[in-house]
Amino acid sequence: MADVVTASELRQPVPKLELRNLTVARRTTGEPIVAATDVSFEVRRGEFVCLLGPSGCGKTSILNVLAGLDPATAGQALLDGQPIAGPGPDRAVLFQEPALFPWLSVRANIELALELEGVASPERAERTNRWLAKVHLDRWAEAMPHELSAGMRQRAALARALAADPDVLLGDEPFGALDAQARELLQDEVQRVWVESEGRKTFVFVTHNVREAVVLADRVLVMSAAPGRLLEEFRIHTERPRDLDDVLVTRVVSEIHGLLMREVDASVAREMAR
Repeated sequence: MADVVTASELRQPVPKLELRNLTVARRTTGEPIVAATDVSFEVRRGEFVCLLGPSGCGKTSILNVLAGLDPATAGQALLDGQPIAGPGPDRAVLFQEPALFPWLSVRANIELALELEGVASPERAERTNRWLAKVHLDRWAEAMPHELSAGMRQRAALARALAADPDVLLGDEPFGALDAQARELLQDEVQRVWVESEGRKTFVFVTHNVREAVVLADRVLVMSAAPGRLLEEFRIHTERPRDLDDVLVTRVVSEIHGLLMREVDASVAREMAR
């Protein structure tokens, strides 16, 4: 008998990203280690979602599957309703290290990325100038990466990623190596760029930092200790730009922190009982 599809289901837009009972195992010299297991969630077009959880819970492994860098061990990862088969220009990844070419200027780093995407020369220059201005690096366009601070290099990487106009931006602890002040400045920058981006890009960021997740995201998905499972979802309704001292932000941070601490305590107890 054929499945019956209701009218309300037909009206539902296809999620931009979707995981269905995803399991990811890390390859090792011995037996594979399961990083995350049976994880299911959706990310709607234009949403900003943060994955948060203890070290080793599979956050980066999930991000790599969404980026098409690693295959799923079991389950499915979908982009616009279709299985993710590999990397593509519709997705860009921000890593903890900016990975700028050290022999190229900031401008040349961005233009090279656009050239590899097949963007014509006049449009490359226009897009590069526009994104340099958006991340406040137009004065540093001809600087070499080693002449920039760590925060400025990450802003250059952000401009390079978004100049290519991907549908989805994936971030793997992109601010993790920065000092507190630079990190807060980049958080403000990303909020502003996301709000101003045409049609609102879909962002998925991995972080260990509870405050960062609450400041940036529409939804925070909290993972359990390894092997990671989805514990709870927190929807953040506070208007942007958000401030770390906002009472509602502080309250949600406290709730998530308490949940994580209980999970870590339970994980330690399970290990000691073995």
